[in-house]
Amino acid sequence: MRSNKAQKKYVGIHNDRFGGMTDTGKIIRDAWIFGLIPETETCEGWLADGIQGLWQKTSAEWEKYGFLVGNLPPELRQRFERIQAEAVERARQQGWDPERDVDEDP
Repeated sequence: MRSNKAQKKYVGIHNDRFGGMTDTGKIIRDAWIFGLIPETETCEGWLADGIQGLWQKTSAEWEKYGFLVGNLPPELRQRFERIQAEAVERARQQGWDPERDVDEDP
């Protein structure tokens, strides 16, 4: 039996709350860091299954480094720092306050 409910599509990291300062945004940034998807890929229109698969791949990459930024090789650490700094700047321009929990909405 087919469901009449359409699957919800992701809005894309740049259209997400505060430029992607969400769990899904973190998955996408991590995928960029590890080169799993190009930095031009915002994942706009992706279904939950696609995001879940990306999370599994990024998790496997982080596991190689003990889930610690300090264990990343220099090239990946530099990419991490650049991508994170750009994300924080973009989010702050959109009114993001790092002291406030971004998931506080019901």
